[in-house]
Amino acid sequence: MSSAGPHLSMRDVEGMAPLIEQVRTGNIRAVSRLITLFENHMDNRRMVHLLNSTSREATVIGVTGYPGAGKSTVVNRLVSCYRRQGLKVGVLAVDISSHVTGGALLGDRIRMQEHALDHGVYIRSMATRGHHGGLARATGDAALVLEAAGYEVILIETVGVGQNEIDIVDLAPIVVAVVAPGLGDEVQAMKAGLLEVAQIVVVNKGDLPGTDNTLRDLREWCPNVLRTVATTGEGISELAAAILAHRPSRDGSSVGEVRTR
Repeated sequence: MSSAGPHLSMRDVEGMAPLIEQVRTGNIRAVSRLITLFENHMDNRRMVHLLNSTSREATVIGVTGYPGAGKSTVVNRLVSCYRRQGLKVGVLAVDISSHVTGGALLGDRIRMQEHALDHGVYIRSMATRGHHGGLARATGDAALVLEAAGYEVILIETVGVGQNEIDIVDLAPIVVAVVAPGLGDEVQAMKAGLLEVAQIVVVNKGDLPGTDNTLRDLREWCPNVLRTVATTGEGISELAAAILAHRPSRDGSSVGEVRTR
């Protein structure tokens, strides 16, 4: 196989057929290697075509919100919730790039260490590498890899939210926005258009003062606002139920078989 670069020859792609077959069996090393190839090659449409030829259907959930709201803790609790249901879960956590190596800072994987030995969970930190929109350039392709490997739920945590960081809506049919009371998140969310793209808004750290006011203000803008205390797990089962109710189906309705994109 050629060295990492922007283009892959047809011969390179054809040579990856055994790797893709290993991905389809759920081989974790193969999954990691293929995601790395997607990250390192800009011209990867041929690889995507090979994956799409046998892609499965997964529930893809985007989790976005401002730093300090507890996105990673919410994701961690959702992983535990889905694992109790026997579902295979993949997590793509988008981190800001290291100024030294250009790689992800791995903060989310460190926070999710309780799942490190669980073979039914795959967690990957992805560096933005200067890509704007709250995602890494290869996040969508990585989700396809996880789907091909049989992951039934794919959680994508964005690096943050801002005026230009809502690309998650193009990738995940279900978007969960996490805010916290007392941080002014609800006002910033409105300004960023976050409430226009999120199906569910979560007020995390719901044991803090000001939670009731935040819930009341947000419910004037969004009908699906939930309270959680992710550090204790409070409200996570309700969040999982709300996500289930918003799963898009093949015919576009809100409940039924799920789609990826």
